[in-house]
Amino acid sequence: MGTYEETVFQLILHGGNGRSYAMEAIAAAKKGDFITARNHLQKASEELHAAHHVQTSLIQNEANGKRKEVTLLMIHAQDHLMNAITLKELAAEFVDLYESLQNKGGRKI
Repeated sequence: MGTYEETVFQLILHGGNGRSYAMEAIAAAKKGDFITARNHLQKASEELHAAHHVQTSLIQNEANGKRKEVTLLMIHAQDHLMNAITLKELAAEFVDLYESLQNKGGRKI
């Protein structure tokens, strides 16, 4: 997977992509485009799954005695990833909410 730093940047990359797709899902739902919103949620899930895979490999390496120093970069990557996961979960709720409102006769915002 490359150097430790490259691996950490993979967490940041996939977390950032997941976050971006989650935000795009909210924007699409706000416009009433629920097919696009759900597609963006799926892409967000795929990105976060990829990040989780990277994270799992780091954990497995540590469990096997291949410890690395915890750097500020790693802390940033973990923070970035956890925020992306939280945002994706909230985005799914927003998409459901916008869709529910529209189905009940509400107008698009």
